[in-house]
Amino acid sequence: MTAVALGLPTRRVAQPATWNPREPAPVDGPLVDTFGRVARDLRVSVTDRCNLRCTYCMPAEGLDWMDTADVLTTEEMVRILTVAVRDLGIERIRFTGGEPLLRRDLEEIIARVAGLPQRPEIAMTTNGLGLTRRAQGLVDAGLSRINVSLDTVDAQRFAEITRRDRLDDVLAGLAAAHAAGLDPVKVNAVLADHTDLARLPDLLEYCLRHGYELRIIEQMPLDADHAWVRGQMVTADEILATLRGTFDLHDDPAPRGSAPAATWIVGGRRTASGKPARVGVIASVTRPFCGDCDRTRLTADGSLRNCLFAETETDLRSALRTLPDHEIDAAIADSWRANAWAKAAGHSVNTAGFRQPSRPMSAIGG
Repeated sequence: MTAVALGLPTRRVAQPATWNPREPAPVDGPLVDTFGRVARDLRVSVTDRCNLRCTYCMPAEGLDWMDTADVLTTEEMVRILTVAVRDLGIERIRFTGGEPLLRRDLEEIIARVAGLPQRPEIAMTTNGLGLTRRAQGLVDAGLSRINVSLDTVDAQRFAEITRRDRLDDVLAGLAAAHAAGLDPVKVNAVLADHTDLARLPDLLEYCLRHGYELRIIEQMPLDADHAWVRGQMVTADEILATLRGTFDLHDDPAPRGSAPAATWIVGGRRTASGKPARVGVIASVTRPFCGDCDRTRLTADGSLRNCLFAETETDLRSALRTLPDHEIDAAIADSWRANAWAKAAGHSVNTAGFRQPSRPMSAIGG
């Protein structure tokens, strides 16, 4: 299916006239696909484990976590990331989970990636628990950007959504990230229910007051219970209508590029550094941006995914653990180029034939 058939925008990036989806993937150069997109952004899940139990993500009792032996070791992960940056043109790496702060060697992984000759931009998405202890160490290791998940500043509602009474710890983590020099600190929010719309202005006001940038994300069909229902999802239109009831929003003149969030300027508000305050909406379902996607993904157990909603994966762990050492890097690069080449024009969430991935978000990585 083509991008046009899916109703998605398309962007061609230096596509040679000879590219043909029936031809094999390129044997050198960056990660390209048959639609001309070039993957520069890598999302790395370092663990599938999490210390919250958000209702839209997993059941109260948690999940059957990956066996420790199946998870990439520090050395294995660093080797894959080295190939990605050195040989495949990856410029940005975002560490995710599960909850990445549950990985004790995270600072070491970040420091070693930051030490590569072609140092990428290094970011992390976290639920914020534990940031008060580790924020400065992460920055010292090389972390340059952070997103903290926070759906509400109402303590009772936070406990209902996450099944944990930890709001104060998340707020403290946000403050610690800011104090460690991460700027801007971004907040990721998912509205689990339409009743959460009424609390959304309070969340944005909290972020504006503390200098954080809020991003509201449409809930996607990536929950472990497969309970997502399209008609019950809070949409971007509803989010914007709610915010405009309290705030004066203006179109952001800055180019969006391949960023997943469309952003708006909040009239009359400024960040601590004096820049115009912004709020963003990531409308993966109702306003898909697949035509501009420049992402590739690595799971904690060493599998490549070219889309959040991909139905297939490419195993890299086997190459790491079975091939002679001198063959490993080339095998990783070849497998990655083939995985990228096979990327579809876009997801099919809005089509009748959509099938939810077997892995939940906690195992894929955000």
